[in-house]
Amino acid sequence: MLLASDGLQNKQIAATLKVAPRMVTLWRGRFLELGIEGLLRDAPRPGRIPSISPEVTASLIAKTIQSTPTNATQWSTRTMAREMSISKASVSRIWRANGLKPHRVESFKVSNDPPFADKLEAIVGLYLNPPAHALVLSVDKKSQIQALDRTQPGLPLKKGRGQTMTQR
Repeated sequence: MLLASDGLQNKQIAATLKVAPRMVTLWRGRFLELGIEGLLRDAPRPGRIPSISPEVTASLIAKTIQSTPTNATQWSTRTMAREMSISKASVSRIWRANGLKPHRVESFKVSNDPPFADKLEAIVGLYLNPPAHALVLSVDKKSQIQALDRTQPGLPLKKGRGQTMTQR
């Protein structure tokens, strides 16, 4: 733009900068239309036409959120790819773009024990302020074993958050 303001023609500017004259024409047009902002970033381009239609994408998202495959607890990229007749890379790309992580299940437990808050404070107090010359250990059950039914319904999978369920 500085060379153009000095009175040089597009061909002269192109030769000086070692670019095609068409490029100089594009730059000048963008400068006239958008000012300096038009030169600071590339112009938008149409890109490749998506090979997966928006309907298929919406169907995949709905199926991921609202159902589970037969004989499995959650969808895998391979299982969903077979179900939707698309590649597993496409499934992964769609899940990532929509913040879906069907393999992640977060658990929570709601206590119905009336003195629960007092017990919690006593336990946390041991960690925050342990007695002198004492060793504080924590022992928990095996989290992989689930012998009882769930006490409350879990929350479904949604964008940015995994599915949730109670521990028992």
